[in-house]
Amino acid sequence: MLYWLTALSDGGDFFNLFRYITFRAGGAFMTALIFGFLFGKPLINVLRRSQGKGQPIRDDGPEGHVAKAGTPTMGGLLILSALLTSTLLWARLDNPYVLMVLFVTFAFGLIGFADDYAKVSKQNTKGVPGRVRLLLGFLIAGIAAYWAAIYHPDDLQFRLALPVLKDTLLNLGWLFLPFCMFVIVGAANAVNLTDGLDGLAIMPVMIAAGTLGVIAYAVGRVDFTEYLDVHYVPGTGEILIFTAGLFGGGLGFLWYNAPPAAVFMGDTGSLALGGALGAIAVATKHEIVLGVVGGLFVVEALSVIIQVLYFKRTGKRVFLMAPIHHHYEKKGWAEPTIVIRFWIISLILAIIGLATLKVR
Repeated sequence: MLYWLTALSDGGDFFNLFRYITFRAGGAFMTALIFGFLFGKPLINVLRRSQGKGQPIRDDGPEGHVAKAGTPTMGGLLILSALLTSTLLWARLDNPYVLMVLFVTFAFGLIGFADDYAKVSKQNTKGVPGRVRLLLGFLIAGIAAYWAAIYHPDDLQFRLALPVLKDTLLNLGWLFLPFCMFVIVGAANAVNLTDGLDGLAIMPVMIAAGTLGVIAYAVGRVDFTEYLDVHYVPGTGEILIFTAGLFGGGLGFLWYNAPPAAVFMGDTGSLALGGALGAIAVATKHEIVLGVVGGLFVVEALSVIIQVLYFKRTGKRVFLMAPIHHHYEKKGWAEPTIVIRFWIISLILAIIGLATLKVR
């Protein structure tokens, strides 16, 4: 919205700053951060009063989680509110990629909100049936995949780009759409599975979002793409503003979610943020790189899949408990130890993901 102030510029004054994505990204970060600090405590108080007993705790979960009973959920509302405010203020609202990512984020946020509301109101851990969540998720992802595909350059439409190998494009045709749907829905649910310890999900989401924001800015500039040897996708640079807002809002939320958490993000936040990561990867043609940058989420999801399949086949478990962060809890690791070590792994994976931009 503030980009329109450039109409008042003569090319050498203060208003000219609003032309620059980096300046507006900084503004989005600060806006979301301040929003989180200002409204975090009031929102938590509202959630605590309205939810009563807070998020229900699984009976079969780790023993230490009983102490978390009564903690309010739906804290993702704080992140999403800060993100929406900062993006609407600082991003160009005529950019199709920004609009697509916003659509995915808040559509998945609505699914998560319905799920959280069902859990809190009924005081059980079931929420919205899994099949309904998946069906709605794939519908949203299908719209987003087609949305992104029609705005991609002609030589990139319906093609899968491979990291490092710029000259290699796999023409998937209409199969590109279900592939992207899987990426978006998979990312949303993988982040949702990761959100099981105080502060565990939000920092890796911020790291992945920051990495994808840098990639989006790079692939949106023709000079950068020539140097970095990646595909040029005009317009994606504006996504950096969205990710800056996510980073700022995430920090504001982490202030209250740090152990011991005063609020959980809930499915409202985890599904929305995971969907956002998937949508950004699709928009920037870096779907495979998301699997590296978000490798922690991939491992968390795979641990659940492996556990379920192996148990159904043999009646035995591979892990003491899934997702894998609970396995380490059962082994006696302290919760902060697990969280910080997983943060470190996320940062390492993000650096590896960025390295794919320039490999000679």
